[in-house]
Amino acid sequence: VQLQASGGGSVQAGGSLRLSCTASGSIVSINALGWYRQAPGKQRQLVAAITRGGSTNYADSVKGRFTISRDNAKNTVYLQMNSLKPEDTAVYYCKAAAFTVGSIYPGPLDYWGQGTQVTVSS
Repeated sequence: VQLQASGGGSVQAGGSLRLSCTASGSIVSINALGWYRQAPGKQRQLVAAITRGGSTNYADSVKGRFTISRDNAKNTVYLQMNSLKPEDTAVYYCKAAAFTVGSIYPGPLDYWGQGTQVTVSS
């Protein structure tokens, strides 16, 4: 499974960006999809996640500003980021928990995208 993320960039505080991440490969189905971020010198942390049925959860720091959504037909997850703050600056990674063709495992496996840089200036 390959995950291709896009949509990062540089923006001023208060601005918006929309990230996209599309999964491809020998996918049977995708359970949860999520966005994580990692700032320099810090651990990777969950930003938002969404189940196949559409249930979502968010980090407290982004609630009310970020919205995660998905298109199951396109194996794509989105992250709409509004009211961006300098502390949102990080590399953003998407993750998919997926069942693949021929897998010997009973449950889904986690796959990560390559990361996309988001920089918010004050």
